[in-house]
Amino acid sequence: MHKSVDAEKPFRLWLALARISAMAAFFAFASSGWAQQALYPLKEGIVQPFHSSDIPSWITVDVELRGRTEEQTALGYVSGKDRLYELTRVWGGLRAAPTNWLTFYGQFMDLHALGLPLEDTAANMRDTFDLRQGYLDFHYKPVQLIVGRQELRIGDERVVGISDWTNTSRTWDGFYMRIGNVNQLNIFSTSVVTVHPTSLDNHGAGLTFHGVHAKLATFVPHSTIEPFVLVRALPRVTSQQGMVGSETEVTFGSYYDTKLPFGFDSSGTGDLQRGSYSNDSIHAGAAIVRGGYGPKYLPWKPHLEAEYDYATGNPHTNPDQIGTYDQQYPSNHNAFGLVDLFGFQNIKQRRLNLQLTPRSDLLVLFQGGSLHAATIHDAIYSGAGASLIAAPTGGFKSDDIGSEFDASAKYIFHKSFVTNIGIGHFFPGELMTSEKHGAPLTYAYLGFTYRFKVEH
Repeated sequence: MHKSVDAEKPFRLWLALARISAMAAFFAFASSGWAQQALYPLKEGIVQPFHSSDIPSWITVDVELRGRTEEQTALGYVSGKDRLYELTRVWGGLRAAPTNWLTFYGQFMDLHALGLPLEDTAANMRDTFDLRQGYLDFHYKPVQLIVGRQELRIGDERVVGISDWTNTSRTWDGFYMRIGNVNQLNIFSTSVVTVHPTSLDNHGAGLTFHGVHAKLATFVPHSTIEPFVLVRALPRVTSQQGMVGSETEVTFGSYYDTKLPFGFDSSGTGDLQRGSYSNDSIHAGAAIVRGGYGPKYLPWKPHLEAEYDYATGNPHTNPDQIGTYDQQYPSNHNAFGLVDLFGFQNIKQRRLNLQLTPRSDLLVLFQGGSLHAATIHDAIYSGAGASLIAAPTGGFKSDDIGSEFDASAKYIFHKSFVTNIGIGHFFPGELMTSEKHGAPLTYAYLGFTYRFKVEH
C-alpha cells in the first residue's frame, strides 16, 4: 500500500502498533491463560479437543488456523515501498491408528498472501491447497520408522528445522528412524520438498540430505547434548572455475542446552563443514553461543541473555576452496532480528535479549543486535541462503551490515488462542548504504493462531 506523504509513514505505523499493543495489553491482563516458555520455535498453548461419537476411536482430525498481518516500510530495500498485507495459513490433518504398531498421517495446507502484489510475494508466502505431510509411522517399543513426507528438527532448529514462521514451512520426503526414548539415536535419508505455489510440491530426483543425530538427555546433569553428522549430496553443481560436477558436503557438530547453578544457563551450536563442490574443496564452519541469567525471585522473572553468532565467509584467498558456510535448512526467524533479512552465512552477530514474564500466559521480549560480515570479500546472504549483495572487486568498504532493535510479545488467551505482536527496525550500516541498500526498514506484525482436534 502506497502512502502519499513519506513523512507520515513512520508516524502511522507506530500509531497503528500502539493501538494494537494497547488492545493486546488489555486482553492480556483481563483474562487468564496458559504457561509458555519461548517465543520461537516452540508452539505454546494447547490443541483444544472436541469429541464426536461419529468419529471412530482410531481416527483423529486436527486443524491449525493462522493469520498474520504484516507491514514493511521499505520492502526490498526500496525507500517508500510500503506494503501492508495479510498472510493466511490453514493446516488440516487426519491421523489413523488402526493397530498399536502402525499410524498413518496426512496433512494438507492452503496458504495465501492477501493484499500483496504478486511481484512482491515471496516464494515462502503462498501455496494453493497442497500436501504438506503424508507418512506411515511404524513403531514398536523403542524403535520408530517414519516413511514419507515429514518434518525434521535438530536442537533449536538453527541447523535443521521446519521454519514454522514462514507461511509455507518446510518438510522432507524420505525415511527417518528413531531408536530410544529419552536418549535417542536418529538416522534419516531425505530430500527437501520444493514448494510450487500453483502446482503440486515435490522433491528433486533422489534423496540428497542424510544424517545421524543423537539426543543425549541424561549423560550430563541438567544438560541436553545433540551431536549430529549431516551429508548433503547433490548430483550437479558448478564450481568457482565453471566446472560441472557433484557435491558431497559433510557437516558435523553438536547442539547443547544446559542449566547452570544460581540461575545461569547456556545454549548453542558449533559445527564444521568439509567436502567437495565439483573440483573445489569445502572448508567452512559456524558457531552460536548464548549465555543467560534469570533470577526467579524477581517480579516478572527477567531473563537477560547475551548471544554471539559466527558463520564463515569465502575470503577468496584460495581459488580452489569454498569458505562460505552452508546454513543447511534452518528456522531463521528472529535469528538476526525480527525483520528476517539475513541468513547464517558470512555473518557475525552480537545480540542482547531481555525476556520478561509478567504472568504465566504473557511473555515480552526486547532485543538489540549488531551485524557484521565475517569477510568483506564474500557476499551478504538472504534468509534463504541466496546472494543478496555481491561483494565488489576488492571487497566491501566496511564489514558493518547494520543494527536492529526489536520488541515482541506473545499471549495465550483461554489456553488455546495464541496472539503474537511485534515490531522491529533495521538501521543499515556502511556496507549496506555504500551498496545502494541503505533504506531503513521497519517491520510490524500482529498474528493469531488457533489449533483444535476432533476425536472420538
